[in-house]
Amino acid sequence: VQLQASGGGSVQPGGSLRLSCAASGSTFRLYNMGWYRQALGKQRELVATISSGGTPNNVDSVKGRFTISRDNAKNTVYLQMNSLKPEDTAVYYCNANRWVGGTRLNYWGQGTLVTVSS
Repeated sequence: VQLQASGGGSVQPGGSLRLSCAASGSTFRLYNMGWYRQALGKQRELVATISSGGTPNNVDSVKGRFTISRDNAKNTVYLQMNSLKPEDTAVYYCNANRWVGGTRLNYWGQGTLVTVSS
């Protein structure tokens, strides 16, 4: 699976962005998808996940502001980000993972930069 993230950019506090992550291949629907972020000088952290069955889950710091969704027909996962804060500034990465037998398949996209600043 190859993942191509897009949609990052610069926005003022309180603004919105929508990130997209397009996946290659025909098995996208079988993968659990996630968005992670890494701020400068910090470790990569989980932002949101959505299961292969479509169940979303957000971390507390973005609940009520970010929404993860997926479109299996388009092989794409989205992250709608509203009410952005300066602390949301980071490189955002998409992730695809699933278990096949006893092996965990895990793939990362290249990252897209989100900058929140006035």
